[in-house]
Amino acid sequence: MIRFTVDNREIETREGDNLLQTCLDNNIYIPNLCHIKGMERSPASCRLCFVEIEGEEKPLPSCTIEVKEGMVVTTDTQAVRQLQTSALRLLLSVHHLECRHCPANKKCELQKLAKILKVGLKPKQLEKHLKEIEVDETHPCLDYYPNRCVLCGKCVYICNEKHVQPLLTFAKRGLDTVISFYGSKDLSILPCVECHACVEICPVSAIILKNKH
Repeated sequence: MIRFTVDNREIETREGDNLLQTCLDNNIYIPNLCHIKGMERSPASCRLCFVEIEGEEKPLPSCTIEVKEGMVVTTDTQAVRQLQTSALRLLLSVHHLECRHCPANKKCELQKLAKILKVGLKPKQLEKHLKEIEVDETHPCLDYYPNRCVLCGKCVYICNEKHVQPLLTFAKRGLDTVISFYGSKDLSILPCVECHACVEICPVSAIILKNKH
């Protein structure tokens, strides 16, 4: 076991443990969207979990860092908050805000992040970049809302973990990136009918069961 410090608090853990997960396990919240406990390698795609580490020139995403003996970490510096705020504003710029009618209302990770980072859900002077398709209804038992999606990749990860033949993937590029379904449309052999793992793990209800709007 080793000891290291986060926000002036000493923590004991195993060397090599993931920094973000160790902080979360010790009730030290670091904003994050794409990390899942137990994943071998975090994608670091949401650009939210930055921290400052003594000896490093700039903030680093904590989901990519292994804990070391004597490490000194700070989670709430001005530089860290600026990076997190910028990342959240970018997410909001491609997010269709419809909280009242969204199944994730009151339990949405974007709402939680906005509160913690003190960013309004409708920031002023924020240019919107919404996708033309509001709802993708091509899947036989799931509906996908591209303009709710934060592209955290949790649904893709969990689908790959649970099924020999994964049914979700990323498609397109840049601001046009979406989650795409592939595989059989035959409900009798489609694991989605009973699985629902992607629905349950989505932090913003971008994937929902049909007729569960």
